[in-house]
Amino acid sequence: MKKAILLLLITVLIPVFVYTQSLENLDYISPFHDDLVAIQKDGQWAFVDEKGTIVVNFRNDLVTTKINDENYPVFKNDRCLIEKEKEGILYFGYIDKTGKTVIEPQFLNAMNFNTEVALVLELEKQIVGKNRVFNKDVVHYQYYEVLIDIDGNIKKYLTKDGVNIALDKKFLTKPPHFTSKQISENLYAIFNENKKWTLLKINL
Repeated sequence: MKKAILLLLITVLIPVFVYTQSLENLDYISPFHDDLVAIQKDGQWAFVDEKGTIVVNFRNDLVTTKINDENYPVFKNDRCLIEKEKEGILYFGYIDKTGKTVIEPQFLNAMNFNTEVALVLELEKQIVGKNRVFNKDVVHYQYYEVLIDIDGNIKKYLTKDGVNIALDKKFLTKPPHFTSKQISENLYAIFNENKKWTLLKINL
């Protein structure tokens, strides 16, 4: 009899314990994107699944996206943008749905993935000489607008000529802007130095 009562209590109470879990005092709850919801608390963001389980814990490096006049981080193609500051300059990378960094923060700017590629600003370093007094390399930095796949591999250069840049927080106070934009699955518009647009069809 006691065993039957205990079994009955377990049968009744376990679902109650499971389904009455809640996340309280949240500052923001986003709509679903890529099967996950972004939640904000005390200035940090996390992600929960459709069951309300936290799958990416609260952290302060998630990059928000403006959607319908609201800003919150999103997953696209199982990737979410993150940022990391190094010597006063922001670099961008991506995490997966476990919170693991799968593309290290290395880009001067980056967009969310779309149709399995993302538009990023790839930074390239060139050694152009040697400072004999200080025995240091003289370096030159440029960035290019490129498309990467979900593993971070470069699939296509959208700009042929690199943009010279001083890699110093005094001059680079915010991420450089893109001159390219995706307008359909295979079409990209590129704004050139003549202030004209080039329409480029890309099949990856």
